[in-house]
Order: sequence, then structure tokens, then C-alpha cells
Amino acid sequence: MDWIPCPCWGTNGDDVNAGEVADRDPVLLVSGIGGSILHSKKKDSKSEIRVWVRIFLANLAFKQSVWSLYNPKTGYTEPLDENIEIVVPDDDHGLYAIDILDPSWFVKLFHLTEVYHFHDMIEMLVECGYKKGTTLFGYGYDFRQSNRIDLLIQGLKKKLETAYKCSGGRKITIISHSMGGLMVSCFMYLHPEVFAKYVNKWITIATPFQGAPGCISDSLLTGVQFVEGLESFFFVSRWTMHQLLVECPSIYEMMGNPDFKWKKQPEIRVWRKKSENDDDTSAELESFGLIESIDLFSNALKNNELSYGGNKIALPFNFAILDWAASTREILNKAQLPDGVSFYNIYGVSLDTPFDVCYGTETSPIEDLSEICQTMPEYTYVDGDGTVPAESAAAAQFKAVASVGVSGSHRGLLRDKRVFELIQQWLGVESKKAKRKQLRTRKVVDSG
Repeated sequence: MDWIPCPCWGTNGDDVNAGEVADRDPVLLVSGIGGSILHSKKKDSKSEIRVWVRIFLANLAFKQSVWSLYNPKTGYTEPLDENIEIVVPDDDHGLYAIDILDPSWFVKLFHLTEVYHFHDMIEMLVECGYKKGTTLFGYGYDFRQSNRIDLLIQGLKKKLETAYKCSGGRKITIISHSMGGLMVSCFMYLHPEVFAKYVNKWITIATPFQGAPGCISDSLLTGVQFVEGLESFFFVSRWTMHQLLVECPSIYEMMGNPDFKWKKQPEIRVWRKKSENDDDTSAELESFGLIESIDLFSNALKNNELSYGGNKIALPFNFAILDWAASTREILNKAQLPDGVSFYNIYGVSLDTPFDVCYGTETSPIEDLSEICQTMPEYTYVDGDGTVPAESAAAAQFKAVASVGVSGSHRGLLRDKRVFELIQQWLGVESKKAKRKQLRTRKVVDSG
């Protein structure tokens, strides 16, 4: 089961290179949902097991350790097994947890890039002269939790303080991906003075500033499949993932923003069975907007449950999480960029991206709304990165130095050549390969 003694990768302390002199402002990489390695740890043991991401025994490990219930008294989602805690490794100055999400020998041997996350970007930044622990840091976190929960916010605060100290008091450039941008927004609202003190630039990539209505609605109703094709048989199943997401505050916080002026309001559509008598059966297409969808979620998930440890556990739509997420949305709507901080936005375009979701068909309608949870959806698509609509990702309320649409997929943007060019331009750096190429070109010109 891949037992891991700690420390398990490089150095665990962030102060190791504190004596080095930084030659540039430090960079902090912040991951999004699903973008951090998670370890499971028995509370009376020092040993840890990687439960996200893993290719082999993924479903079993996920069910045993990651399935959780939301605690409305604390605001945290907590493992079903009270003797387990979920931890995020901080090895390699926080970079290990967001680099290759399954760092097993098998993945590296066969170069399974589906689980490569910030890996290519880390390599690019190192090639540009950044040094781990001095000018390059990472922040992985328990992405099941709310984007404004103390555990995550205080962890980000500590990481900013560390990067500032290790670089000799130089302000930081944050590069966030996906939901990581929402967490940075929450931090900026809750600790504006700290943000202004430590941060110089903030670059976001594929952030769902106004939500990802199509993908998130379907995630709450039927789950999500991270890996398609043959590989999916070795990974966490759609249904297994669904049972976690229903209890995740972070998912509810990425629902479509009802206060945003969408070009067209997102909808969930359901072909419903209408029977006036036994001989007359017809179907009617019903539509639910962002507000009306709440009743749909409640009715569809009314019978949702899972089996754990021989017990049946009810997992209906969680109104306590919805209330919490509504308060988070208020924070996101009010967040402002402090003076002196430069903001840059990269968002994905050119890919079909789910927007409206439809369940059932005219010839095979839904009779009871609970049937939706066993129904594969049909989408209406808009432009975006395949996950986040471009309309949402481009709609940050912060004044941007630059806001650029790049053709690419949600996770693919993290290893996209054009994205790397933009980042290098905004950081004012270039790779050693580019420098060597320029030097060779100059020599050829000079010799002529």
C-alpha cells in the first residue's frame, strides 16, 4: 500500500537554504482542487500512506481514508475513520506535493503525464535560475476543505512568511492554478495587510472566479471521472469520487455565482416523465437556474448513501455546507487587490466546456429525481478549457496588468509553452536554453 516514512523526499525544512543570497524575487506555486498529494496517517503512528493520487489500489485506499463527513460545528470535513488524519507532505519546500501526484517508480518509468501536475513548470523555473528553498516554493493543501478555513489560510500565511525570509526579504510572485486562485482571493480578503507585505505579483491560471457551473453541478449529482479509458479501471471511480464531493465545502464554493451577470444563465435540464394515465406517457423538459437548482440537488440526493465499516451513512445534499459556501462567495465577491500588487490572469480557451447539464431524454425520461445520480449527463458547451468557462475565468474583479486567453485544457495549461512564455515575460526571466541559443546566434552573426 505504499507506506511512506517521513521525511520522504528531499528536505522537509524550508529554512535550509536561508543563508543563500536570492538573485530574484521568489515564486510560490499554489495548486487547485485535486492538485496536492494527500497522505493518510493513523493518529498513533508516524507512518503515512499516499491515498491521493495513486494509480494502483486507488479506489480501495480512497474509500478507506479519504471518504469524509462535514462537521458543521468546526467547518471541516473529517475522515469517517476517527483514527485517521489526512496530511499533506511539505517535503522539497512544498514542491513535492504538487509536482508528480503519483511519484511511484511505475509512473516515472512509463512517464504517465496524466498525474504530472506542476512538474513541467517547476522544471521550467529551475531552468530559468530559480532555486528550490531560496526562490522557489510550493503550497499543497487538503483541497477537500473550504477555501477560507483556518488550516488552509494559516498554511498559506506560513508559506509566504517562509519564502519572504528565505529569499532575504524579497516580495513574492504567487502563481496559482484553478481553485488555488479562489483560496488566494479569500486570503487576500481575510489578511490584506499580510498579502500586501509579502506579495509583489499574482499570476492566476484557469481560476473559476465565477464558478464552473456545468462541471460542478454534475460533480454533485453524479461525480467526476479524472481519468478516462483503460486507465480508469485502475483509478478512483466516478461514484467513489461522487461520495466524497457531496461532503466537500470546496466543491460547493465553486458552484456558479448567482450574483454574476452571465451572458446566459447556466441551467440544469431534466426530461421528466409525465403520466396522466397508464396508457398515456409523455416527457417534459424542465429547466432549473442557479437558485432553482438547489431544490433539484436536494431531491436528487435524498436517497444518496454509502456503506462504510458495515454501516449505511446517509449523504444527502448538505445545506450546512451550502450556507458556509454562500458566505465564502460573499468574501470572493468583496475581495480587492491591495495597492502595489500586480495581477495577471491566464485562462483557457478553444475547448468545449460544460455549461448547461441535461439528464434523461425525451424517449427515456427521468421518473424520480433520485434517478439522476445513476444517469450520465448531456452537456451544452461554451468556450473554455474543458472545465472552466472562459467567461468565468476571465471575469476576475481585479484590475489586471494582462489578461490572456490561451488555447489549452484545464490541467494542460500547467505545461503549455505559451503559458511558460507569458510567465517568463512577466517574471522578467529567460531559460538557460534560450540564453545559450542567443549566445550561439550572436557568435554566428559576429563571425559573419
